[in-house]
Amino acid sequence: MAAIKAFCGIRPKPELAEHIAALPYDVYNREEACEEVRKEPLSFLRIDRGETQFSDDVSPYDDCVYEKAKELLWDMIEGGDFLTDLKPCYYIYELTMETQVQTGLVACVSIDDYENRIVKEHEKTREEKEQDRIRHIDTCNAQTGPVFLAYRANQTINQVINNKKEDLPVYDFHSKDGIGHRVWLIDHPELVQKIGELFSEIQQIYIADGHHRAASAVKVGKKRRAQYPDYTGAEEFNSVLSVLFPDDQLKILSYHRVIRDLNGYSKTAFLKKLEKCFYVGNPQNTPIEPEEPGSFGMYLEDAWYLLKTKEPCQGKFPVEHLDVAVLQTQVIDKILGIQNPRTNERIDFVGGIRGIKELERRVRTDCKVAFSVFPVSMQELFAVADAGCLMPPKSTWFEPKLRSGLFIHSI
Repeated sequence: MAAIKAFCGIRPKPELAEHIAALPYDVYNREEACEEVRKEPLSFLRIDRGETQFSDDVSPYDDCVYEKAKELLWDMIEGGDFLTDLKPCYYIYELTMETQVQTGLVACVSIDDYENRIVKEHEKTREEKEQDRIRHIDTCNAQTGPVFLAYRANQTINQVINNKKEDLPVYDFHSKDGIGHRVWLIDHPELVQKIGELFSEIQQIYIADGHHRAASAVKVGKKRRAQYPDYTGAEEFNSVLSVLFPDDQLKILSYHRVIRDLNGYSKTAFLKKLEKCFYVGNPQNTPIEPEEPGSFGMYLEDAWYLLKTKEPCQGKFPVEHLDVAVLQTQVIDKILGIQNPRTNERIDFVGGIRGIKELERRVRTDCKVAFSVFPVSMQELFAVADAGCLMPPKSTWFEPKLRSGLFIHSI
């Protein structure tokens, strides 16, 4: 049973929301984050990425970076840029990208549900990224970026949320990337109680995006439990800021791969190696985005090739049947010699939103070969998580992205 709870959210004044709301901290590299903050001085990126306030010779993991983030956050709160709701609330968060509309419930999820696998993961976290967010949450005394969660759609919950969406939203704006954002406040005690009861009937919840934010928030919560052994469970550090979406409203985009070299193979030798497991099409100029499972696009020396698997996967675990896993096992590991894509610097990942042309650009600049991959489905994600398996890193790209700075959970 999932335990969610309402919370006294800290959120922007309505007239500042579109200026403060920012894409997640890990979407940008340091240079890009600094440029975004330069263009929009109120951007929450300056808090999520405190290093934007320092010269490049200051490490993003220096103590002063986290202290600066804390200072900026609480100065904005105390200065009136943010409002603090005085009683526990839920919030409805709707995002619109072209014709796609997804509506989630902003709530706090128990860290015990993460520990007990009621909230399930499908991806392994990286220690250095986890430590960064642990220090950010702990120093700021707040969770500033929500975890993106999914659950199997429930018609009763949908109806309650849709009914509330008939009211006027507290926020209604378009971000510069064209995504529409609308937010409604739920503070009526009876409705708050009803929503909590409805979600208590949900058996499983899944992390769609934000594994590092989730793991970090849980570890900070456990650290504070150790610091305060008389905790009751009602303290705010016992829960994680999240947005929960029904699965039938979500879309996963592809997450492509680019490799810096051919592991010592010539083009001819590499193609011959591929032919052991794949049908390799003739070279063409037109970019290839796979249209069905079991097929891949490959860009090598200014030409695209269509690859199709010769034999269906015989693995007994659902993760082994994913195209990203087949590519990792048959090509990236066995041929290119990259056994651990989480740490090997010879591989990089290109999210689907950047477009297929980005693969061509990378091969023409700093890489040797690129692979376009058919996207994972929500059903596959659920099956992998239910089986207790983990996908290869960077297997799913959800779009549109949640904005940071719209909802803050003080702990």
